[in-house]
Amino acid sequence: MANSLRLLKVFSDEDSEIGISALAQRLGLAKSTVHRLASTLIGADMLEQNPDSGRYRLGLALLELGALVRRKMDVSNEAKPYLRMLRETTGETVHLAILDHASVFYVTKLESKQAIRMSSEVGARAPAHCTADGKALLAFQPDDFVDEVIGFGLQGRTQNTITNAKALRRDLAAVRARGYAIDDEESEIGLRSVAAPIRTQSQTVIASLSIAGPAHRVSRRALVSYAREVVGAADAISQRLGCRPLRALQSGSGARAAQPPSRRVV
Repeated sequence: MANSLRLLKVFSDEDSEIGISALAQRLGLAKSTVHRLASTLIGADMLEQNPDSGRYRLGLALLELGALVRRKMDVSNEAKPYLRMLRETTGETVHLAILDHASVFYVTKLESKQAIRMSSEVGARAPAHCTADGKALLAFQPDDFVDEVIGFGLQGRTQNTITNAKALRRDLAAVRARGYAIDDEESEIGLRSVAAPIRTQSQTVIASLSIAGPAHRVSRRALVSYAREVVGAADAISQRLGCRPLRALQSGSGARAAQPPSRRVV
């Protein structure tokens, strides 16, 4: 793995195509080893071989990965002012998360200023099937992806965790219908959360926005109220990413688009 990464890093704007001998010399490896590494990377579309010169160049898979990273950076930047606004209006912790296989990965967190607040960290992961962020993301993934997540096992974290595949699919269908997901002490006793999906111009769900807090302060009624806030903010971020607002077309949804703060937050 280490040598494969070293091989990919040899390429640059000046050296966009490199032959096997030059690669072996720069890496300090035998030609046979470099050829084996290159063959593996070609199979993963991370390298291509020029049929005319026989030289190697970076493949389309890296372009796709780079585009994915760029989208995550874009959504994080666009979400910052809305995260701040949500924390100020609700007083609770807010998150921006993305899906990473069967887990959610927390990209950004603005912590509540209250003395008692939820414990989470940027860069931490949590199971997708029992968190509001995870369900807001899973609900808009292809069926085979959801099947794969279910195949990993729906571990029970509390007595409220959904551990049945059919029940989870029903819950995800409800998320799609109403536009937001709820964690009612499913991932942790004493914690409630509500999350909404963020979409790109192509309507692809790439992130989720959530509000979370202790159950004694965030009642079930408060969750419904916060749902309006988080859906409105998620829709506003989606619009910033070029997405046409879906819920503005749904009569009776009750959701309102959030307005950006008057001053820019960097």
